[in-house]
Amino acid sequence: MATTPDGNSPNAAVPEKKRGAVVAFLDTIEWLGNKLPDPAVLFVVGILTVWGMSWICSSIAFTETLPGKTEPLRIVNMLSLDKLADFLSKMTEQFVGFHPLGVVLVAMLGVGVADHSGFINAVLKSILKVTPRFLLTPMVIFVAVISHTAADAGYVVVIPLAGVIFYAAGRHPLAGIAAAFAGVSGGFSANFIPSGIDPLLAGLTTSGAKLLDPDYLINPLCNWYFTAASSMLIVLLGWFITDLIIEPKLRSSIVDGDPHEMPMLPELTNRDIIGMICGLASIAICATLLTLWALMPGSSLQAVPPEGETWELYRRLTSLRPPAARLMGSIVPLIFIFFLIPGLVHGFISGTFKTHRDAIKGMSRAMESMGYYLVLVFFAALFITAFSDSGFGALLAVKGANFLKSMNASPSVTIAGIILLTATVNLLVGSASAKWAMLAPIFVPMLMLLGISPEFTQAAYRVGDSTTNIITPMMPYFPLVVVFCQRYVKSTGVGTVTSIMLPYSISFLVLWSAFLFLYWQLGMPLGIQGGYEYVPSPTP
Repeated sequence: MATTPDGNSPNAAVPEKKRGAVVAFLDTIEWLGNKLPDPAVLFVVGILTVWGMSWICSSIAFTETLPGKTEPLRIVNMLSLDKLADFLSKMTEQFVGFHPLGVVLVAMLGVGVADHSGFINAVLKSILKVTPRFLLTPMVIFVAVISHTAADAGYVVVIPLAGVIFYAAGRHPLAGIAAAFAGVSGGFSANFIPSGIDPLLAGLTTSGAKLLDPDYLINPLCNWYFTAASSMLIVLLGWFITDLIIEPKLRSSIVDGDPHEMPMLPELTNRDIIGMICGLASIAICATLLTLWALMPGSSLQAVPPEGETWELYRRLTSLRPPAARLMGSIVPLIFIFFLIPGLVHGFISGTFKTHRDAIKGMSRAMESMGYYLVLVFFAALFITAFSDSGFGALLAVKGANFLKSMNASPSVTIAGIILLTATVNLLVGSASAKWAMLAPIFVPMLMLLGISPEFTQAAYRVGDSTTNIITPMMPYFPLVVVFCQRYVKSTGVGTVTSIMLPYSISFLVLWSAFLFLYWQLGMPLGIQGGYEYVPSPTP
């Protein structure tokens, strides 16, 4: 049995007790889930299923249409010779162009240097010295929640580091990974700090609102107050579930990972401490230089909106804000740099690195650990593309929205229906922006006719969109979380991760929805220029 750096088995921390019904249920979910084939094979089965269903449904005439469109939706036969040829010709492009792939690999290059040099070890060990054991869980979830500001950094940085922190503290590493995953993905729309998703969703919501009210505009921070308050809810719920449900369940899960794959936190020497301080100082210097560069008048990192007639045409066609600043598009490279530089500084000062070859070795080791993830991503990218191109995503979204509209229910029931429908669709369509691009033109004008503001509809969507991220393999980073867990427990599969994350998902869905309704009933503002009621503009 593997032990922690302190010499204790994370499975023997607490004597074995009779497990309750909840833990037994989760064990059943895990057993059933792990009876499924390897995730890569599941994606292959998914591709074949989509192809077969598209062949069957392509002959069916559907009557549903997208708002603003007159042509009915149809399912594309993916088994036609033309589509099969298209599939073969674009297979490489779909794999290489899969968004999470580049994000993970580029970020992991920098993380690999920082890890191999011992910089991450030194920082985590220092955090452990000042953080009480019982506060590790909320600290991990809090960091995971605020990591949304740095795009997808939480998935590739915070989640694996949470496993390291818990393992070093004598707690089960999978509990740390679960807590971080819950904060990063289950609480995706909870954040104290505005992030890139806010203007993105606001732009899509504006497009939906303009179908009914051409002059309506959405402030990108229209949900900020609600998402900030939601952050505390997610931290508290995640803390409760991790310590009282997940860790008791994991007591029977033996840590048997390969010692060479499991990150360790050895004791620090004086040179390590000096190297860490210098590494942190290098981060501060880089952050200062970046800030000065970004704030300079006319900085190349700022957005440069088109001028004159060009900008007016762009505004009319897109109904969006000015183009995003280059700084927002540089988040992933900045993650690489902000790990690479302190890793190099710490490595050479502490003596871990002797030559530049040691830094390259760190990058190579990071890429070696991504082998299985690359296999999963290949098949996942093909499946998601097939599902999208077939037209099933749009058809299911429209049918669900039409069902809600046919119920003619009260605003409270309608908002609850929006949350549940979004959470269900999220199991099939992982991208928050892609989903909202399909749903906003349906939900937003539909609820405006009921007197519900687009800002409130967007808030309801964000709750439903977040809560089921952590239980669906359709979420692009789900396979990566499986890989992180397998470093510690070799038998980890899709069923293991799903069973661990299910309590978070159900609790977040129920209690976060209740929190939104309470927030609404108290009349607390959703955000800047974010109200609950829609009042049509007076007709001139």
